Amino acid sequence: MAVQVSIRDLPNYYPDTQEVYSVTVGDEEIRTVVTKNASTVDHWIERVYSDYNYYLNHLIVGLDVEWRPAYGIGLYRYHVATLQLCVGRRCLIFQMIHADEIPESLRGFLSNPYFRFVGVGIQSDVDKLGCDYNIGVMNAFDIGNLAAVKYGNKGFKNVGLMGLAEVVLGCGEIEKPRNVTLSNWDQYHLTPAQIKYACVDAYVSFKIGEQLL
Repeated sequence: MAVQVSIRDLPNYYPDTQEVYSVTVGDEEIRTVVTKNASTVDHWIERVYSDYNYYLNHLIVGLDVEWRPAYGIGLYRYHVATLQLCVGRRCLIFQMIHADEIPESLRGFLSNPYFRFVGVGIQSDVDKLGCDYNIGVMNAFDIGNLAAVKYGNKGFKNVGLMGLAEVVLGCGEIEKPRNVTLSNWDQYHLTPAQIKYACVDAYVSFKIGEQLL
C-alpha cells in the first residue's frame, strides 16, 4: 500500500520572505519552510541548533538538491535551483537560484565536522553545490552505500530512495511523479507538487540515515 502524502498551509508571519507548509507523510507532519531569503535560512538554522542542542555532536541531516532538467547533448547545464535540508520534522527548501545571497550560516552548517549529511547519490549533489555556488559539505554519506554495508547486499548501492525506504523503514511505496521530477525547478514560485516532492526526498533521506548511522 502506498504511503499517502499531503500538504497544507501553515500560519505565516513573514509572507514577504517565506512560505510555510505542513507536509504529511503517512502519520508524520513535517514543518516545511520555502524561502529565497538569506535571513530566513539564518533563522531556520538557529532553530535547528536550539531544538537539537543535545544532538549537535552527531546531528543527521537529510540533504537533496533539484535543478531544471536539460535535454539533448551540449545544452546549458543549469545551476542548482533548490537545496533541501531536513532534521527531524523540520525541513528547509532554499530557492538558491533566486536567493538574495548565500548566507554564511549555511556555509558553516554544511561544513560542520560533527554533522552527517545523508542522501541517495549525495556526492554528485555535493559536487554540483561546490561547482555552482562554491559551497562545501563536510561529511556526506550515500544511504545506498550504507544500506549495502548493513544488509550485506551490494545491489542496494543502485536502489533509489523510495526502494531504500521500503527496505530500511518498512514503509509502503511513496509516489514520485516523473512529471514533477522533470519539472521546471527554476521557476520563481514552486508548485505544491514540487514542494511535496522536495520535502519528501529530504525527509525520507533523513529517516533512512537515522536508521543506518
